[in-house]
Amino acid sequence: MRVKVGDHTLSLSNLDKELYPDGTTKAEVIDYYTRLAPVLLPHLAGREVTRIRFPDGADREGFFEKQAPQGVPRWVKTSPDGLIVCEDLPTLVWLANLAALELHTPQWRLGDKPDRIVFDLDPGEPAGLEECRAVALALRDRLASDGIEAFPKTSGKKGMQVTCSANGSANGSAKGVDPRAIAAEFAKAAPDLITDVMEKRLRPGKVFIDWSQNNPYKTTICVYSLRAGRTPTVSAPVTWDEVADADFTAADLTLHTVPQRIAEFGDLHAGLLK
Repeated sequence: MRVKVGDHTLSLSNLDKELYPDGTTKAEVIDYYTRLAPVLLPHLAGREVTRIRFPDGADREGFFEKQAPQGVPRWVKTSPDGLIVCEDLPTLVWLANLAALELHTPQWRLGDKPDRIVFDLDPGEPAGLEECRAVALALRDRLASDGIEAFPKTSGKKGMQVTCSANGSANGSAKGVDPRAIAAEFAKAAPDLITDVMEKRLRPGKVFIDWSQNNPYKTTICVYSLRAGRTPTVSAPVTWDEVADADFTAADLTLHTVPQRIAEFGDLHAGLLK
């Protein structure tokens, strides 16, 4: 099917193909990203985007794609390093048509120093979202003590992320705050709940505060991106009241429910764009 999107004509294929085991089709994925474009594109703008593509379905093995694929349209923006920069609806729809379900971005814009800091909260079983909520609230209060506003979201899987704006310093710190030092501080204060060590054998029952997501070679799932799995969950922003009240699960925040949340709350991560 050939469709006009903005100033460009795209060829969309296999729209009835079920990309998720629950029956969610490629057409629904494209529709989701089209509807979310007004809030998603500002968070992608100016950033190289790494995609995880799932042409055989979200419950099958996908593959990372950093460089622009062969046959990329001439109008798709790329960075000097040959990575996709998604700043408009045609590019977003083109990526969705390639079954690029997951969109991952770094903590800096092209040519700039880091403008964000992210704390990726990864629970080791039997720890889960409940423990991540507790750590997220503590991180919020710790950052607030330095006058820094934090923004929570789900990972779309078992964890959460807490993000704040950075001042662009070379080490990715915000107002003198070092994410690695904060992770170590938390691990020392609550060693039975938190670890700052990457070794997975040391994580069972604890929340790993992954400070390394701020390194230049790392990316983090972008807010509003879909996640692969059995259902189309979303890495969705939540309110701090929801975090405190334990008023959500990853399964609650999906392709089907997130658009309504945006209609109700707007972009809860808009503060990161200022």
